[in-house]
Amino acid sequence: MKPAPFAFAQPDDLAGLLLALGEHGEDARILAGGQSLVPLMNLRMVQPAMLISLNRVDALDFVDVEDDRIVIGARVRQAQAEEDEAVRRHCPLLADALSFVGGQSNRNRGTVCGSLAHGDPLGEPPAAALALDAEMRIVGPHGRRTVPASQFFLGALETVIAADEMLEAVAVERTRGDERSCFLEVGNRAHGFAVAGLALRLRFDAAGTVTLARVAMIGAGDTARRIAGAETALTGRALDEAAIAEAVAHARTEVDPPSDVHADAGHRRHVLGVLLDRGLRRLAEGDDA
Repeated sequence: MKPAPFAFAQPDDLAGLLLALGEHGEDARILAGGQSLVPLMNLRMVQPAMLISLNRVDALDFVDVEDDRIVIGARVRQAQAEEDEAVRRHCPLLADALSFVGGQSNRNRGTVCGSLAHGDPLGEPPAAALALDAEMRIVGPHGRRTVPASQFFLGALETVIAADEMLEAVAVERTRGDERSCFLEVGNRAHGFAVAGLALRLRFDAAGTVTLARVAMIGAGDTARRIAGAETALTGRALDEAAIAEAVAHARTEVDPPSDVHADAGHRRHVLGVLLDRGLRRLAEGDDA
């Protein structure tokens, strides 16, 4: 199939990009890599009257290291972030998660922020953003605002970004020396959509007690989601058999996975529990991302 007719703008700077967004609003969509948007347009599930490309806006192509965060601009490709030395050193969980996104050709064009703004409930970057307590830095004609990842995803393919706004950057927490993390995923085929996935991040004190737990899952509902009961079950305890079993039980109770052509809800619930069990055992042994 082919997309419905549309106009195309390719501004050279952020000011021009925001001007075009302000003019066209709900009739416009931002084009970055197009790995998610273009297939939807070809199926005519999305029919924007105006596409606004950010690919000439050099100011959006950056990876910055702040005091406690890594900040990734809207033009940064997934492969670029996956291979970036600062990301791999200071945020290995994100690099690990990005390695699961589609195939190499997808990651060469798709952007980190584009995947987050798309909000696919089976997308890996949203789970990583939740586990990393990311800040979503949104900009529009009326200014900038920052939204925590925990409040960003509203539903399947739905986020808090308004029609005349865009995700300018995402800022994820830097990994500390007392942290371990990993990303695990199960799918029906290589480079296809995930059946279920887990972004796991733990902090430990000197005695081996978990001081912070972040358990974020995909395939667990209509958005990527953190599993609060599992996080509470792990915090303040050693990562022993009892803590692992309790966290897994909470995860299987709290998730509300969908049934689709890839897997039914019962299978996903079981797999999510298995992934959490595997991830926790991996981190207990010190084998992290």
